[in-house]
Amino acid sequence: MAKIKVKQVKSGIKRPQNQKRTLEALGLRKIGQVVEHEDTPSILGMIDTVKHLVSTEA
Repeated sequence: MAKIKVKQVKSGIKRPQNQKRTLEALGLRKIGQVVEHEDTPSILGMIDTVKHLVSTEA
């Protein structure tokens, strides 16, 4: 499977609890942090949930 890089670009403060938990599940804690994940449907769904808080790169 392909890898996808996810970078947090906005804060999770004042966001709904499900978005905060999604950021945590992706392994994102700080703005500017980058994590790498497999390109699976579950990860893509998580990214879609917080697409306004993160940027992605293949």
